[in-house]
Amino acid sequence: MRIAVGQFAATADWTSNLAVCTELTAEAERGGADLLVLPEGVLARFTEDRHRIREVAQPLDGPFVTALRTATAGGNTTVVVGIHEPSGDGRVFNTLVALRDGALIAHYRKIHLYDAFGDLESENVCPAEGPPVIVEVAGTKVGLMTCYDVRFPELARLLVDAGAEVLALPAAWVRGPSKEHHWEVMITARALENTCWVAASGECGPRNIGNSLVVDPLGTVRSRLATAPGLIWAQADATSTAAARRALPVLANRRFAVDPTPIPLGAPR
Repeated sequence: MRIAVGQFAATADWTSNLAVCTELTAEAERGGADLLVLPEGVLARFTEDRHRIREVAQPLDGPFVTALRTATAGGNTTVVVGIHEPSGDGRVFNTLVALRDGALIAHYRKIHLYDAFGDLESENVCPAEGPPVIVEVAGTKVGLMTCYDVRFPELARLLVDAGAEVLALPAAWVRGPSKEHHWEVMITARALENTCWVAASGECGPRNIGNSLVVDPLGTVRSRLATAPGLIWAQADATSTAAARRALPVLANRRFAVDPTPIPLGAPR
């Protein structure tokens, strides 16, 4: 699987963000990418008035996703990118869409919301209750996760238990003390403990760190970006994944399973 990961700084104008996504999709297609991972929530970004995502959210059949579906038509690249869609309770869902050859092939609504480090994503975003989501890309199963999800190893393990060899992680990782370190440590940990690939796209710009990267099943960074917009590439293949799992058989050696039963929101922990 040829992986491309793109990053850019989203603006408040969804049409401008759509144009960037369309351009990166075309570049990935020209480069022979099987999978393109773009950042989280790029339909529109409001650095200060974050409640405005409620006003601009679009449904899955809205103009943003429809235009991106058109951009993928006739191509081979599967594009994974984040938007906000109306939830029905006045808030929005933080949703990943997976698009290929003009079709919406899957969507994943973010389960773990960023109510941490002084932020309160749940003020504007409704947490999802759905099961983990897998898409097949070029014969390889790809698990979908969003940003803060990476801090929850049980979700990554559930995806790998379902057959994922690659985790696609769109994000908008907020700047802060040691946050770049947290980002790389978490991504590397998810790759190593599951002997899988992680393709992580971080939005760049004034609020977020960028730092997109692709990590292989033995924790080696294969490609990375810093803080500027761009596109990176990596080659993931089943042979190297299988070799990593033979050398480091953590999946075979483990003694405990992950319980897939969700913990109800507000339940005692």
